[in-house]
Amino acid sequence: MKSILMISLHGYVGANAELGKPDTGGQVVYVLELADRFSRLGKRVDLVTRQFEDQPEYDHVDDNFNIWRIPFGGKKFIRKEDMHDHLKKFVTNTLAAIKKENKKYDVVYSHYWDAGWAGQKIAEELGICHVHTPHSLGWWKQHTMGSDMDEIEMEKTYRFKERIRKEYFVYQMCNYVIATTLPQVDLLIQQYDVLSRNCSMIPPGIDENRFFPVPSKENDKIRLKYDIKPTDILALGRMAHNKGYDLLLHALPTVFELCPEARLVAAIGGDSQQDRDGIEKLKELAEELGITDKIKWKNYISDEDLANVYRSASIFVMPSRYEPFGMVAIEAMACGTPSVVTVHGGLCDLIDFGNQALFADPHRPTEFGAMMAMPLLYPNLRNEMSVEGARFARRNFGWTGIAKRMLTIFNSSINQQTMETNIF
Repeated sequence: MKSILMISLHGYVGANAELGKPDTGGQVVYVLELADRFSRLGKRVDLVTRQFEDQPEYDHVDDNFNIWRIPFGGKKFIRKEDMHDHLKKFVTNTLAAIKKENKKYDVVYSHYWDAGWAGQKIAEELGICHVHTPHSLGWWKQHTMGSDMDEIEMEKTYRFKERIRKEYFVYQMCNYVIATTLPQVDLLIQQYDVLSRNCSMIPPGIDENRFFPVPSKENDKIRLKYDIKPTDILALGRMAHNKGYDLLLHALPTVFELCPEARLVAAIGGDSQQDRDGIEKLKELAEELGITDKIKWKNYISDEDLANVYRSASIFVMPSRYEPFGMVAIEAMACGTPSVVTVHGGLCDLIDFGNQALFADPHRPTEFGAMMAMPLLYPNLRNEMSVEGARFARRNFGWTGIAKRMLTIFNSSINQQTMETNIF
């Protein structure tokens, strides 16, 4: 197995990813890191995505790794929920481009259901196997959000019926599904009828060369640079309903009652109008709760500053309503920052509670607030979580090891398909 066609369609995918832009977050980091490690391991990788706005056709990352943009759906940004309408054109244009460039691949590896649907069609046309990573599941997202949104409005916004139907097709037809959490594996089997032999879990990874602890004296200097205090709680990520930042604000009065010196540093969202509107709603909620003066709002954190911002906080918090995995928490832990994560995701199933991290239900604000306060109240607990959390993150989530496990599945799937083809 020498050559991999990776597909990730939505958001701004590039050699220098514009993280924080719409639909551009953890999945983009995931595919870029994996592609980079595949290339380091001697595989040729074309990461195919959508060309729009004024993006170039190619980003040449290194001798083995290119980002290849295929135009479809016009020049404007298309949100991932509306990518349905343009996938057939993407398949046609991609197959034509592959033929024109005379490219050969051994496996298609797709990400999220939109690329999965297209990747299955492309793999069938090319006569090669298809491995897919869902990142999130429509059934899970729909049922998790059911109590928070009007059903008609939810369907209009997220188009779950169409998504779940296409997901079912992808998961049934592809050669193998690599989930990022154990609960995803269970849902694939129970809700999508995937055969247990055709799916398994490999967690996401972290860049071990970027995310690591530093001595406390060095961290004091970092805090001064970023205006972050030793008792600050950090929340960081995209501005999205599922991230649960409103739930976090409701939990803060409990934190401040127990730890009056605490403060929230909210590095949330990007530069889009939608993000700015979301931040304004959060600020209004903070005003209603009487905690405005206890929150420091930060603009989007650049990639080169990310590790230091993680390191400078006393605690990292992930209050998501649902979270396929939660790489931001793993990155924070790898930097030695104790983390409090949601129970509505796969990460909490892997954690030794109270040793490597803490978890709680953000829908119960007193519970979630109490968990955030624990490392602030008990320095020995905070130190234990700092050391053990960093060890846990680095030992289990280094990208090179993750990539090697992926390649084993690719080779197995290719061999299985070859055997089945030879029968006929």
